[in-house]
Amino acid sequence: DVQLQASGGGLVQAGGSLRLSCTFSGFTFDDYSIGWYRQAPGKEREGVSCISSGDGSTYYIDSVQGRFTISSDHAKNTVRLQMNILKPEDTAVYYCAVSWRGRVTMTSNDYVYWGQGTQVTVSS
Repeated sequence: DVQLQASGGGLVQAGGSLRLSCTFSGFTFDDYSIGWYRQAPGKEREGVSCISSGDGSTYYIDSVQGRFTISSDHAKNTVRLQMNILKPEDTAVYYCAVSWRGRVTMTSNDYVYWGQGTQVTVSS
């Protein structure tokens, strides 16, 4: 079974950092992408960042560009999201998901398996 496990959330003050991890298992395809999404209370889910397994291409939404960095550790089947200079508006439940597209995409319908969320709370 395909499984994804997100971890690393927590409470941090504005300006602080957190590193989220998404550990996945149950598939051996060479071409896939891992995406991070977030959903704040009362808001729609939004794609934050993604990385493709093939060429390592990455994508970030404008609001996190320059503050967040996505990376992959193939040996550990883990994708990490380093979040720096956190802002209160980054507060949300963060989810990771896998797409078989093999290229960067933030189209949620491209993602077929989702992990449980991890809460990130940034205080002002």
